[in-house]
Parts: sequence; C-alpha cells; structure tokens
Amino acid sequence: MRYALFMGCTPYGATPELKTSLEAAAKALEIELIELKEASCCGATHLQDFDGFLSLVINARNLAYAEKLGLDLITICNTCQLVLSQAAARLAADRDLLERVNHKLGEVGLRYNASIKVRHLLYALRDDYGFDNLPIKKPLIGKKIAPFYGCHNIRPSKLASGDDPFRPRALDDLIIALGAEPIDYPLKNDCCGFHTQMQASETTYRLSGGVLAQACDRGADWIVTPCPLCHLSFDAQQANAERAINRPLNIPTLHLTQLIGLALGLDDRALGLRRNIVSIK
Repeated sequence: MRYALFMGCTPYGATPELKTSLEAAAKALEIELIELKEASCCGATHLQDFDGFLSLVINARNLAYAEKLGLDLITICNTCQLVLSQAAARLAADRDLLERVNHKLGEVGLRYNASIKVRHLLYALRDDYGFDNLPIKKPLIGKKIAPFYGCHNIRPSKLASGDDPFRPRALDDLIIALGAEPIDYPLKNDCCGFHTQMQASETTYRLSGGVLAQACDRGADWIVTPCPLCHLSFDAQQANAERAINRPLNIPTLHLTQLIGLALGLDDRALGLRRNIVSIK
C-alpha cells in the first residue's frame, strides 16, 4: 500500500508523538507514506471563514502535489481531512472555480485536475488493509477502550468515509480487531471543543471534560481518537477539564497510531508514549 501523506501542522508542533507513532506503525505494516514536504497548513476551518478563495488555492496546492504523485492523499487529522475534502469536492463540482484557482496556481508552476481522493488513515486501514489483516503481536486483551470519533471525521456525511455519522463503527471495530473491548457511551461522536478554545476556553474544557467523565463512568481504561486536536483537548488539557467539571479524571488518551502500535508490539519510545501527559501506566 502506498499513499501521499498530508501530515498537518500539529504533529510538527504540539504532538510530535503522533508523527513518530505514525512512522513506526506504517513501517511495521509495510505501508509506504510519501509525505508532501511542500504542503502548507490546511487552514483548520479558520482561514475558510476569513478568505474562502485563498483557502481553496492553498488546499488546491496541497492536492496538486499529491496528484503529481498519482496517489490517494491520507491524513491523520480529522480537521485536515474535512478541509481538504471540502476543497476537493468544491473544485471537482465547479469547473469555473477550478480554472480560477488554477490561474493562481499557475503563478507557482502548478495545476490541479481535481482527481484526488482524500482519506483518513483510519478508513484507509479499514477499507484497503482490513482490520482483520493487522499483524497483531500483543493483543490488548482485558483493556476497555472508549472510542472518540470527533466531529470532522464523520460529518458532513457526504464528505466522510462511509461511517454512519450517528452510529459510527470504524474505531469500535478496530478496537475489537486489536483484542480489546470497545466501551459504548453517548458522547463518543460529539465535539471535544478544540475549535472554541481561543474564544471560549471554559466551554472547551467543559465539553472535553464531559466526554472524559462519561468514558470513565462507563469503565474505560483508555480513550482513543483519530484526531490530534481531540488528542490535545483530552490529554494536554485534561487538568483544565478536571477543574472545569470539578472532578478527577486521570484517563489516558491515545492517538489511533499509538493504539495500533501497542498491539503491533512496538515499544514506548517508538510510539512517543513518554510524551503523553496522562501516562498509560
């Protein structure tokens, strides 16, 4: 399996453990990832509100680099997946808009032909690799794990990867394939609040605290998410979430690639687990 990789900003800044765990897991799975070193930030839904056309040009540029490789583009971030998928869908549906965008791309010697498919790693593993084909060496037997899907991976459904936005299954099925028990809880496909943190941080902490508290109350040992932004809300900001909802939590949060890596038998250093704020114990 071979993909173009849009790493996104967060693994290069706040969560480098996601970059190391992705690289280690991909190597163990013999998946070749060609990182788009020329890519820029997707805008993370904020640039879109400020200048929609500029956002389209920037993301068409990112898509054009993947198109030159002739590969599907994958991400490990829900928000990157949403923004890139929205740009790809708009440009594929509107040839006049595509030509306006290509006029700007021409200034840097690029052209986008609207042929790229954007996917999240979770769904590429499900659909191309197959969860049942993962070479498990250390099954996570006895672990109760709460899946947290986040908003942008499953909504809007027309841009998502085939999961039911109200009853998603991919993370649950992955947890089962890794030998653990998925914990069901109502807030698993809710919002972590990350995108309100700059404007209303207390709202963010109450939202993330509510999710973590419900996972704890259902008996979860860990929570897993496919998104680095949800990961930040639940791990780096867990102390603030505890304060906001006035109760202790102390529940470790793993990114998708860290959880898979554990079941593949990869060590703590390769998975960057020592950088997680709440230790997996």
